[in-house]
Amino acid sequence: MSARFSPARFLAILVKEFIQMRRDRLTFAMMVGIPIMQLVLFGFAINSDPKRLPTAVLAADQSVFARTIVAAMKNSGYFEIGRAVMDEAELGRLLAEGEVQFAVTIPAGFARDLQRGARPVLLVEADATDPAATSNAIAALMQVARTALDPELDGPLAHLKAGADPVDLRIHRRYNPEGITAYNVVPGLMGTILTMTMVIMTSLAVTRERERGTMENLLAMPVRPFEVMLGKIVPFILVGYVQVVIIVLAARVLFQVPIVGSLGLLSLVMILFIAANLAVGFTFSTVAKNQLQAMQMSFFFFLPSMLLSGFMFPFRGMPGWAQAIGEVLPLTHFLRIVRGILLKGNGWAEILPEIGPLLAFLVVVTVIALKRYRQTLD
Repeated sequence: MSARFSPARFLAILVKEFIQMRRDRLTFAMMVGIPIMQLVLFGFAINSDPKRLPTAVLAADQSVFARTIVAAMKNSGYFEIGRAVMDEAELGRLLAEGEVQFAVTIPAGFARDLQRGARPVLLVEADATDPAATSNAIAALMQVARTALDPELDGPLAHLKAGADPVDLRIHRRYNPEGITAYNVVPGLMGTILTMTMVIMTSLAVTRERERGTMENLLAMPVRPFEVMLGKIVPFILVGYVQVVIIVLAARVLFQVPIVGSLGLLSLVMILFIAANLAVGFTFSTVAKNQLQAMQMSFFFFLPSMLLSGFMFPFRGMPGWAQAIGEVLPLTHFLRIVRGILLKGNGWAEILPEIGPLLAFLVVVTVIALKRYRQTLD
């Protein structure tokens, strides 16, 4: 064979690679689909300045001054006044369950104290488990407290504009008073790491058997698809718990993340979350023809999970369609559960709304995996 470069040989190899690429349609689709998905997610779905944050108001004073402040908060664009509550217990429950981002309390006698120049207190409680979701809104709130009442302070009340702010704004950052980012990120890493490792490891399970030629032995055994699936998933559940122990220890020792809730409750919920991710990985392993495709499909699932779950960017800052996709992903619900248990001390009552979507996801993916599993090599 000639040592010189041959255009004919080069062209033959080139044609062969294009033919192989055409045959491997899944890999080609991933090569095109992943960049498109990244462009869409980063370009349209990611927003570090969330607005229209759900806000509850407990107003013991119904004066024009109280209504003016509430209207000014709404007009700022950062607060969506969705409901009025009747007592402090309901206000605390809404914050604990994550239904609202802010809780505003306007005390009785607000108008009377304002007219006397006594600077009435306006209490605003913020769910600060994710500091990035509240920082800009709190800055806008300070401006609202400073200027919202200017149109009402005229005539005999005009002198109140010249002094200090007419309202004593008190902001309580609940669950993370100092706004430490690690309190939000480190618990979130528990779900992110589990998603990445569980899906990837399981997606390689069946494809590895097929590539090594041991699939025939597995299929010759008198086992049912569910038994095969369960046998491959259970060892990884134990691996997942080892990872969780390491992350919890690091969170407490290295980052001083408070653990307010029950670790036993977290351990029980963890089974559901780990099983859901392992079922996804097993489904991918029944679709992929080789380990490379299994890895590509795992990444295709992991990327939106990481970006649309609220781990990296505030969930409420995303557009409606992105939030709808995020609500389908198990990581979204698990992040709310783990942050609620560790930082808020939530119990079964508070996390129950997130358990249902996780269970539904597990059931649907398990059914798909069992239907996709081939009991023959054909």
